[in-house]
Amino acid sequence: MSEHVLPVPVNRKFFTRGVFLLIVLAAIMACIAVYRFLFVGLAGATNLNQEYPWGIWISIDVATGVALAAGGFTTATLAHIFHREHYHAIARPALLTAMLGYTFVGIGLMFDLGRPYNIWHPIILWHGNSVLFEVGLCVVCYLNVLYIEFLPIVCERFQDDLRFPAIARYCKWLLPILGKVMFLFVIAGTVLSCLHQSSLGNLMVIAPSKFHDLWDTPICSLLFLLSAFMVGFPMVIFESMYTAWCFKIKPEMEILSPLSKYTLFFTGLYLAVKVTDMLIRGSYVYLTEGSIQSYAFTVEMLFGVAVPFFMLLSPKIRNTPRLLFIAALLIVLGVVMNRVNVFLIGYQPPYATVSYIPSIFEVAVTIGLGATLMLVYRAIVTFLPVISHPDLVARKA
Repeated sequence: MSEHVLPVPVNRKFFTRGVFLLIVLAAIMACIAVYRFLFVGLAGATNLNQEYPWGIWISIDVATGVALAAGGFTTATLAHIFHREHYHAIARPALLTAMLGYTFVGIGLMFDLGRPYNIWHPIILWHGNSVLFEVGLCVVCYLNVLYIEFLPIVCERFQDDLRFPAIARYCKWLLPILGKVMFLFVIAGTVLSCLHQSSLGNLMVIAPSKFHDLWDTPICSLLFLLSAFMVGFPMVIFESMYTAWCFKIKPEMEILSPLSKYTLFFTGLYLAVKVTDMLIRGSYVYLTEGSIQSYAFTVEMLFGVAVPFFMLLSPKIRNTPRLLFIAALLIVLGVVMNRVNVFLIGYQPPYATVSYIPSIFEVAVTIGLGATLMLVYRAIVTFLPVISHPDLVARKA
């Protein structure tokens, strides 16, 4: 079984045509960063204004990034708190995805801040009545927790490295200590994740007059939290299968197929709560109004929730790699669309005179951040023991 296979670095060629494309996209983003931070500022690089104070850098780079990084805490909770030993093989890749996701959320947020050099202020300037302060502080704390959780992987890589004897001795000393206290950080990560995932939804509750009734609900924080639970395991399935295909190894269906049963439960729970909320509030009447909001909501719920839910009801689909990949991808895209719908399409400033269309710089930065994240992920799994797979051990031997 794969859970008994020790993680090893992926022994594959790093530079490929896809990697060179990612490098180009990352370089374009770096040039725009220099242009935005040193010359034109926020107003010159974006199409934001007083009516639309946030755009795709918040809805995609930050809000969506936080949601898609939920696989880290859901998998850690399943494997370490509920002691489902079968899923330890995917815990490290999920942790890496979450760590990089939150890191790039912070970078994306700096692009959107008018004064990015003040990003550290919430750490010392506390505002207990602010939902956004709670989100910011939880994200900062959780990001540090993720780095601590990732430390054993680094220590395992360098504890026997004779080229750096001092580092090797320090890693050997630190590794058993981390093993004894790691459960505390896993628990802390789960609590912190639940706090800020739900509080992102509370940001919408405090401005009810500016959001379409399809998304304007007092339980928005609960829906955001449930959607994070819903997308956590599908993101792990998507990342695991995509990584396996990129490195030409066989997807570990003996792990991913049982994991999809948890996805089925959380997707069904989210769908039930969402439909119940609509029935109680009577917001279903807006589905037939023919607006872009009604069409966007229908697509989000139909293809991002209902279709993958009914797909996962079939054991054949859960055990077929490509069909399971499609179902997981639909849920991931559904949550992406939910965050875009809530923060952009459903956002309706009362006195807007123009519509918001992202600038070419905003689009390039969003694409560049994703490309850079993929580059860093590939570099880390190439040089550090993250992925556990029998094929990798066999080829190494």
